[in-house]
This record gives sequence, structure tokens and C-alpha cells, in this order.
Amino acid sequence: MKFNSIAQSSLVVLSVLLAPIHSFAAEAPYCIAVNGGFGGGGTTFVARNFTLPTEGKCNPWSGYTKTASTVILMTSGTSCLSSDSKALTVSVTSADPSYIDVSTLTADYIQLSRTDATEPFTGQDFGYFAGSAEPVSCTSDLLSLPSTHD
Repeated sequence: MKFNSIAQSSLVVLSVLLAPIHSFAAEAPYCIAVNGGFGGGGTTFVARNFTLPTEGKCNPWSGYTKTASTVILMTSGTSCLSSDSKALTVSVTSADPSYIDVSTLTADYIQLSRTDATEPFTGQDFGYFAGSAEPVSCTSDLLSLPSTHD
């Protein structure tokens, strides 16, 4: 009987310790197309393991940017959601010495907004790949990261 009581107490403690893990939003790919996105004449920013920030907070952005027919730039930065959930700002830098001079990083400042927290975002990229911007579904083509690219 004493063993069962200890085991049950241990399971209760373990479940309490693990509970906060399940309360976090799940990471998932998040894609933002600029000027029609990759495959549509534009560029797409891909964060492979992204969690939309909670209201008034910021989260890291890391992944890559797909542009032209074979160009993939490594991309990282920060994403922030406004306190009213109506504005998402993504500020990133990207590098690819085969596409851009080795001493140059590109910078993109993407401002997305919506009239209501339940509506989709739309906006503008005010950086290197400047143009209209909107989140899009992360298709298998966008999530494919080939071993060879420029």
C-alpha cells in the first residue's frame, strides 16, 4: 500500500510539473508572401517553427526566404504582436552570399494589420523585398528545403 501511495504522489507531482508545457501554443510553420510570393513572381518568408506572439509580446523568427526560382536566403529576426492583436510586425535580416554580396545582409520590415483580431492580416514589406505582404498557407513547395540552392 505504501508503494502505491508514493507512486500516486509522484504521478501527481509529475503531472503538475508537465501541465505548463501543454498550455503553450504549438509551433508550426508560418509563411508571409510578398508581391505574390515564391512561385508567383515574389518572395516568401518561411518560419519553420513559429509561434504567433501573445498580445503585446515578441517572439523570435527563424527560417529562410524563398525568392526567384532557386534562391534561398537564411533569415532570422523578431516578430511582435500589438496589445490589441491587430498588428503583427516582423523585422528580419537575411543572408545568401551566392545571391547577395557576401558582406551584405538584407533587411525586411513587414507590417501586417487587421481591423479585428479574428480577421486575416494584410500589409506591406518596407525592406529589401518591398511590396504588398500577407500570410499564406505553407505549402509543401515552400517547406521544401533543397540541399543545393543559390
